[in-house]
Amino acid sequence: MDDQTLDRFRVEGTKVRIIRDALEQNDVIGYVVAWDHEKVLIRKPNRRVVLLSRRYRIQPADEPRVWESGD
Repeated sequence: MDDQTLDRFRVEGTKVRIIRDALEQNDVIGYVVAWDHEKVLIRKPNRRVVLLSRRYRIQPADEPRVWESGD
């Protein structure tokens, strides 16, 4: 995910879904707060923050979930 897209999500307040594996229950849903070249900081609805790798798939939460296995 490029910096411009992350910045657009942050500025517009877009709720995002971070897909970590094939199980939907392991997804993180929240708002982009900050990022660097390796990590992205997400604020969940309960106001807790999570630091995740930018290698995970990040997509708007209102779009259908798309899991693409890297295998």
